[in-house]
Amino acid sequence: MSSDSPPPQAAPTGARARLAYALDYPTLEEARRGADEVAPYVGVLKVGLELFVREGPAAVRELGSLGCDVFLDLKLHDITKTVERAVASACQLGVRYLTVHCSGGPGMLEAAARRAEAEGTGLCVLGVTVLTSLDRADLEAVGVQADPADQAERLARLAKAHGLGGLVCSSTEVGRLREVVGPELVLVTPGIRPAGGDVGDQKRVGTPAEAIRQGSSLLVVGRPIRDAARPALAARNILEEITSA
Repeated sequence: MSSDSPPPQAAPTGARARLAYALDYPTLEEARRGADEVAPYVGVLKVGLELFVREGPAAVRELGSLGCDVFLDLKLHDITKTVERAVASACQLGVRYLTVHCSGGPGMLEAAARRAEAEGTGLCVLGVTVLTSLDRADLEAVGVQADPADQAERLARLAKAHGLGGLVCSSTEVGRLREVVGPELVLVTPGIRPAGGDVGDQKRVGTPAEAIRQGSSLLVVGRPIRDAARPALAARNILEEITSA
């Protein structure tokens, strides 16, 4: 581990470790306030493109001080060497999860997994299968002649074969992929909505309980917590649903 890496902290455990809060805020100040409010109920804080492009590594360092794991959701998809070096940089930041696109191909996936292992920080590289905002018509528009579930399975097999530690998939596919990849890989499900919740721009969604029962390891929840009248209560209710499932 690099001497610049933040010191390791005790990882969240139990049901809390299975809930990630997507910090979809435009500034670090707002993200910090949002994270502070729900930190007792979530085990992972997800930093996405909006926040990282504006605030950079400072966002990861500050949010990593709250006692939660940090999930850096950059969905890397580039030439092999570029992605490999980005993985090394993420390791130096001390993040727990980092996303890459499975469609980046075998060489890119293998290089990302190999570099994460070599750095020895415990980084789990997650392969994004099919975005939850896409349906079959969207896939056909970019030349993929398969439904989302079949394409997700194809990419899951590729990611597992080349050493990735986990996958990102919708709750509608997580059960199928759990059967395909076995119990070892981390399966992360975004697009989680409590029963009756607004699906927004998502097309393949599920409830927390459904996803857990189907084999999800980690649920990613953003707007249902952020936009709630009482975000801490919303996070607590989702945590209780995870526990009961």
